Amino acid sequence: MEAMQSLKAVVRNGRFVVDEPTELPEGTEVELQLTKVASPWADLTAEERTELEAEIEEGAADFQRGDHMDARTFLDQLRAKRP
Repeated sequence: MEAMQSLKAVVRNGRFVVDEPTELPEGTEVELQLTKVASPWADLTAEERTELEAEIEEGAADFQRGDHMDARTFLDQLRAKRP
């Protein structure tokens, strides 16, 4: 048995529409097992959501002020701190 491939689909006019490439041969029959795609924020309490939104706003304000650095510079600084 080959490794399973996970694909996302949307329902349009009552049919599943998959807009992702696959290497399966044309005409291959597949079995779909539905799972609900949960929001990554679904488990947050109201307080946690408020805190997250405030942190996002703070990060956006930092960026607008120019208080940021590119990832490569940041990683270089982290590596320089290693013994």
